[in-house]
Amino acid sequence: MGYRIVVAGATGNVGREVVNILAERAFPADEVAVLASSRSQGIEIEYGDTDKMLKIQNIENFDWTGWDMAIFAIGSEATMKYAPIAAAAGCVVIDNSSLFRMDPDVPLIVPEVNPDAIDIYKRKNIIANPNCSTAQLVVALKPLHDYAKITRVVVSTYQSVSGAGKEGMDELFEQSRNIFVGDSADAKKFTKQIAFNVIPHIDSFLDDGYTKEEWKMMVEVKKILDPKIKLTATCVRVPVFVGHSEAVNIEYEREMSAEIAQNILREAPGIMLIDKREDGGYTTPVEAAGDDATYVSRVREDPTVDNGLAFWCVSDNLRKGAALNAVQIAELLGRRHLKKG
Repeated sequence: MGYRIVVAGATGNVGREVVNILAERAFPADEVAVLASSRSQGIEIEYGDTDKMLKIQNIENFDWTGWDMAIFAIGSEATMKYAPIAAAAGCVVIDNSSLFRMDPDVPLIVPEVNPDAIDIYKRKNIIANPNCSTAQLVVALKPLHDYAKITRVVVSTYQSVSGAGKEGMDELFEQSRNIFVGDSADAKKFTKQIAFNVIPHIDSFLDDGYTKEEWKMMVEVKKILDPKIKLTATCVRVPVFVGHSEAVNIEYEREMSAEIAQNILREAPGIMLIDKREDGGYTTPVEAAGDDATYVSRVREDPTVDNGLAFWCVSDNLRKGAALNAVQIAELLGRRHLKKG
């Protein structure tokens, strides 16, 4: 006996990836419902590489009764409307938006990092998926923190345009094409030209000069990993279609060598260590796209501080940064609380 699972926002980048990953991982589902707005109603989408087709239903009049769990990829505004309805009907919501992440009654989960936190999910019947840049970072930080206790993190992100949805990907493609043929490259989705450029601005600015994307990393790492960790972030949009990269600098309470860190990361769940000190001995977004792992490269000691370490981290933001993590949460929820059969 399997689960009845809903994917809300199944026509978007993340929603489609959720559907594909459910099929890839042979998620034990007896029934999968795919939802979107009324304008997509009736469209059929493939269930991964199987021959099965799923027909889009209208989220506005969907009956949530009898469904076990729902993965939401519909943004904060729509989530605010539909998540409480689904949760009240007994369907556990796994939400990709930022809406519930800092709610103390909603667990914020990365299964490799804080699986026990899921146990409070019944408070609201909602589980939050972290920000894409946070997810890959805490997967890399967790095993190192367990060994030597992290006190401070400085991270600079290099985030792909897919983090801004299909519109972001389309804008990079169109601007690149236009520049090659001598046409204008006007910015629409982003604040400045993204093709052949980088933009040190993701989400809105806050009063202290940080952006909301940077703030999300600061507070989410504390909630997921350890409230005592101090973190500062600079988040940058780069002309890459898929895959977020991060340059990470860490300070520890006690000594941590590069060799020890490499050995820890080599055995850590969800991590793929690719760290050869030679040309090409590291991972870039091109290699990470389509993979589940969080790749870590260029592990080295920082001689400018006591007990300092630096590394490079890359992951597919549509997978571990969103869809894959959501499906892993669903699997964890099933194992611990919604056992079937």
